[in-house]
Amino acid sequence: MTETNHARLSDLIIGHPEVTSFEELERLVAHAAESGIMHLEFDLKPDYKDTPRKWEWLLEASFTRGLRYE
Repeated sequence: MTETNHARLSDLIIGHPEVTSFEELERLVAHAAESGIMHLEFDLKPDYKDTPRKWEWLLEASFTRGLRYE
């Protein structure tokens, strides 16, 4: 992370090698939002087998929603 309220998707992925699917990444992104991250930069496409075509939209929704619907 470059600032306390800003994160790059690549930093989240590198920092959490236990995340092995897009579904797990969605939960990680939701947790990041709940922990105070205000902006998430989508600097790369996640390279998981289950990454959907509309991955940016889905991650943005997870980030905005946070953990409220988990």
